[in-house]
Amino acid sequence: MLHVNKLYELSQRLKLVFIVVTILIVLISTFFTNKLTKTLAIEEQKKVVIWAEATHQLIIANENSDIDFISSIIEGNTTIPVIMTDANDQMLFSRNIIEPTKDKEKFYKKEVERLKAKRPAIEVKIDHTTQYLYFDDSLFLKQLYYFPYVQLGVIIIFLLVAFFAFSGTKKAEQNQVWVGLSKETAHQLGTPISSLLAWIELLKIRHTEEKLIGEMEKDIKRLSVIAERFSKIGSKPDLQIVSLNDTLLNAVQYMSNRSSQKVTIKCHFFEEEQNYIMLNTPLFEWVIENLCKNAIDAMNGSGAIDIMVHRKNDEIYIDVKDTGKGMGKAKYKVVFTPGFTTKKRGWGLGLSLTKRIIEEYHGGKIYVKQSELNVGTVFRIVLKANSAHS
Repeated sequence: MLHVNKLYELSQRLKLVFIVVTILIVLISTFFTNKLTKTLAIEEQKKVVIWAEATHQLIIANENSDIDFISSIIEGNTTIPVIMTDANDQMLFSRNIIEPTKDKEKFYKKEVERLKAKRPAIEVKIDHTTQYLYFDDSLFLKQLYYFPYVQLGVIIIFLLVAFFAFSGTKKAEQNQVWVGLSKETAHQLGTPISSLLAWIELLKIRHTEEKLIGEMEKDIKRLSVIAERFSKIGSKPDLQIVSLNDTLLNAVQYMSNRSSQKVTIKCHFFEEEQNYIMLNTPLFEWVIENLCKNAIDAMNGSGAIDIMVHRKNDEIYIDVKDTGKGMGKAKYKVVFTPGFTTKKRGWGLGLSLTKRIIEEYHGGKIYVKQSELNVGTVFRIVLKANSAHS
């Protein structure tokens, strides 16, 4: 079983490595994008300074000035939003600004205040007056600012899609394995069970000791129950209204008869009336047996198991409490993962199968309610009560 645990640990490490690598990619991308953005921002500022000087030269130009060259510089700015104002912040002209159809004066006043808060204005001195040039980042630069966040969002969406797709595929594969394994096990058990039943009849004819035959019949019936359980995996379960109290007592009696005298298993019903519920009895008894077996292993064959049943509104709670070694909170969900086990023997499928039976076949819930190291663990099963017998 050690190799299964190693595979499980390896898969967990691979997930962690994948997440770390993804975070590193985002951080590195963000770092270089921010560095590039700062460089481009400096270049844009230089262009605005040249544009401001060109504007200044155009205003003071005379007949000897090369107006075409100056105009080409001014017209060359098609991306950077600029606003030229006087000393009283009145807009003189603007470029690459999308104006509203109404309240233009109010709009420009707000824009100037916003650009003032962003960076100092470039002063353009003309004769004895000073004009002020405010500029904003170009659309391209703004897009570059947000690029790392967009990239992060895309990566997160990709990871979520990949996670759900992988989980769905993995779950489908697990279901196929469960069904295939269960059907094959039931099939393989069927032949020797039929043969054993025939041998029992032959022994009866030969008047073999009745007590011995009785015990053999019990074991064969038990094998039949096991085969029936496996045959039901993957099929729609046949749920019937049964007494939960009687079902639990039967499962506990079976486990008690086959456990060490150092282990006590008791049921506690906090309501006097019977609890009726829709169950598949063979599968549900399998759940209780699995939980008890895990508890006995956790207690190293010595301790107490208490199964407590109480009802709240239309739900019935079944708590299976042991006095075993317990577990940390990190393992509360992991214990139901196929292949996870702390035992030297077994395949780590018991609790996974238990969860499948409760949640998929009975529409209930099962989880670790609480656990404390060296004190014990409580597993809780939540099922719907049958209203017809309430």
